[in-house]
Amino acid sequence: MLHKLNRIGTHPLYWLGLLILVLLLEGVALFYQYRLDYWPCVLCIQVRIWLAALGLVALLMLILRRAPVAGHLATGVIGVGLLERSWLLLGTERGFIEDAGCGMDLGLPAWLALDEWMPWLFEVQTSCGYTPELPLGITMAEALLVISAALTLLGLGLTLATLTTGRH
Repeated sequence: MLHKLNRIGTHPLYWLGLLILVLLLEGVALFYQYRLDYWPCVLCIQVRIWLAALGLVALLMLILRRAPVAGHLATGVIGVGLLERSWLLLGTERGFIEDAGCGMDLGLPAWLALDEWMPWLFEVQTSCGYTPELPLGITMAEALLVISAALTLLGLGLTLATLTTGRH
């Protein structure tokens, strides 16, 4: 089982699939922002940043095709970061978390001014409170929670498979 999982995780189509997933998720966010007028809050933008990091890891792994354990571990860590932000987003939406740091300041250091470099993607435009409903009656926060949990399990599972099969 671990050998099969390792083969999947080292195949270029895996990394391409992960990159396509990131592009689709970012595309959905931009569609909701620019076509349906659901403006992003600070937590939404932080989710976009985590997704961009995942896209960068997938692209690097697709191009370099070296050290898959590092790519899988990075995927797991990014999944944890996404999970934490998604939990705060859902908690804010449902009211079981009251102060999730939902101001208008993204909180990035000056040397990483993503909101200034690419405001169309990373600019905070509203305060936290709700996420839009997606098809099937689930909210964006609920969907993100499931996706980030799956990415966390996938990244950590593939890390384990890579380490135990000896193909680092």
